[in-house]
Amino acid sequence: MPRTRGVSPRVNELGAATSPYLRQHADNPVHWRQWTPAALAEAAERDLPILLSVGYAACHWCHVMAHESFADDEVASAMNAGFVCIKVDREERPDLDAVYMNATVAMTGQGGWPMTCFLTPDGRPFFCGTYYPKAGLLQLLEAVEETWRNRRAEVERASDEIATELRSMSSGLPGGGPALDPDLCDSAVASVVGDEDSVNGGFGSAPKFPPSALLEALLRSHERTGAQQPLATVERTCTAMARGGIYDQLAGGFARYSVDEAWVVPHFEKMLYDNALLLRAYGHWARRTVNPLALRVTRETARFIVDALSAGGMFTSSLDADTDGVEGLTYAWTPAQLADALGEDDGNWAATTFVVTPGGTFENGTSVLQLPVDADDGDRSERVRARLARVRAQRPQPGRDDKVITSWNGLAITALAEASHVLGEPELLDAATACARAIVDLHVVDGRLRRASLGGVVGGSAATLEDHGALATALLTLHQITTDQRWLDTACLLLDIALDHFADPARAGRWFDTADDAEALVVRPADPIDGATPSGAALIAEALQLAAHLAPSPHADRYQAAAVAALNAATPILARAPRSGGHWLAVAEAAVRGPIQIAVACDPGDSELLAAARMLAPGGAVVVGGAVDSSELLAGRDRIGGRDAAYVCRGRVCDLPVTTPGELATALGAAV
Repeated sequence: MPRTRGVSPRVNELGAATSPYLRQHADNPVHWRQWTPAALAEAAERDLPILLSVGYAACHWCHVMAHESFADDEVASAMNAGFVCIKVDREERPDLDAVYMNATVAMTGQGGWPMTCFLTPDGRPFFCGTYYPKAGLLQLLEAVEETWRNRRAEVERASDEIATELRSMSSGLPGGGPALDPDLCDSAVASVVGDEDSVNGGFGSAPKFPPSALLEALLRSHERTGAQQPLATVERTCTAMARGGIYDQLAGGFARYSVDEAWVVPHFEKMLYDNALLLRAYGHWARRTVNPLALRVTRETARFIVDALSAGGMFTSSLDADTDGVEGLTYAWTPAQLADALGEDDGNWAATTFVVTPGGTFENGTSVLQLPVDADDGDRSERVRARLARVRAQRPQPGRDDKVITSWNGLAITALAEASHVLGEPELLDAATACARAIVDLHVVDGRLRRASLGGVVGGSAATLEDHGALATALLTLHQITTDQRWLDTACLLLDIALDHFADPARAGRWFDTADDAEALVVRPADPIDGATPSGAALIAEALQLAAHLAPSPHADRYQAAAVAALNAATPILARAPRSGGHWLAVAEAAVRGPIQIAVACDPGDSELLAAARMLAPGGAVVVGGAVDSSELLAGRDRIGGRDAAYVCRGRVCDLPVTTPGELATALGAAV
């Protein structure tokens, strides 16, 4: 028999949330709860279904649904009467997002945000969808409430079937993949290159997302094989994005995706993770080719991260797609606005240079700035860009999600540290180091990592596998550059926790996205496929592979075995769907080369040879410098005849040491 419904307390509980997205809904008349055991217990006590709404702060349609429905008294009344309403920030709780997005895709064939799911009090989904306008949502609320009251057996049967399907979906990849070897990498790269949009750059049609991890993998493939096709694919894609509207031509930084296939019109939200991943790829392209466009975009993207997203030494999550409820309001221009800002002569020049047309390339006769070719007049170009940036800064600005996500900060630390060498800008390394220090000090609580913080207050959500992998790689990157033992020790702590709590003890190489002592959900997520960010399993594989050559024994042996097992388990992705495994391919490319290790016996603060090693090293290589015996890779390795010496190894096989940058270049080029 259904229990008697309790009375809903007339309160919205989001005001104390550590997520800005949840706080945006604190004034809704909906009696929102956060996802907690108490909220689920309330649903059970009142015998009501859960209405779960999942979104994020920079999501345009999340804002639309909030204004249309969640701020509306009629909708709120229906929601409060028939449901326990729970609001989730997908960036703060990626585990919940993954579970219910899989359910949404299974039921509807597609997913996205805002995500709207109806659950039993114990969390089993029985109906899922995405955005609903007010009228459609009211109809849906009435239908679901009627079904819950009068056809409960159907609900229970459907929720059981969906839960069973979710468990099947999370069972992982089938075994029996091909061996991890150069041939597999070559085949995966050929498949990726064959899918390229050779006209516009990138992959697929509209909407088009930056293929960050694939770009890094293709660069590593080029370095390994010397093949020009992967490099050409990178150059076409990176050039098209950098010259399109998806890139902010005034302040640097990339929008999340382009609504068209030619990168002209962005969806204007700017995410930390996109810019961190793209900074790493553009920095690698710049290091390998010294392309002026690559260098400029690397510098500007790094500055965007540091200048626009910094808070308390760490980096915040995103800039909103909307300004004052209007998408792109801050960024779009008309020819008349250019003339007002610059004067008629410079305004006409800017309209031609940045493709601002009378009809507009965006909405309502406005255009998003593009830069098809670099202007010949460099002084004029810089002056115009600076003036437009100042004028734009006086416009209303998009909101910023000040939430700090562990994994995204890890990606930013790695990218900034690598970019500091490419650009010769040590202040970027300083920013990366300050971020690492702040993250470790705030987000490690009682020896365990947390997912997020806001305003210097750490949240209660446990870190996921991707948090451990991205942060460990970041700390290992810093350790290689700074020789600071703290970063190596903390990275090893994170990897030991990951191995103890996230690795599947029943299946070698399989990883869960949540810890074994985390909150139990309807299914424990374990998705090895890359999405907008690399999968947690691919990130942890990268960190393990680095640590295997930096950590002392017996840790190194444990990390090496786990890295090999993870990569072997992922070979079905590389064989069957390499575009869905860009980060796996990048890690695999490094693995089949050894990975390469370069140990330079030197004074790390003043060594031309060490600087050359960091510029010449292929992606995924391990590079350390210091005195003899100062690290595992420098054990018994000293300078030679008073000169700095570089020791190059591939896996467990080492070359004779070299003492000049030219000799080092030859030694590294021998593998191509």
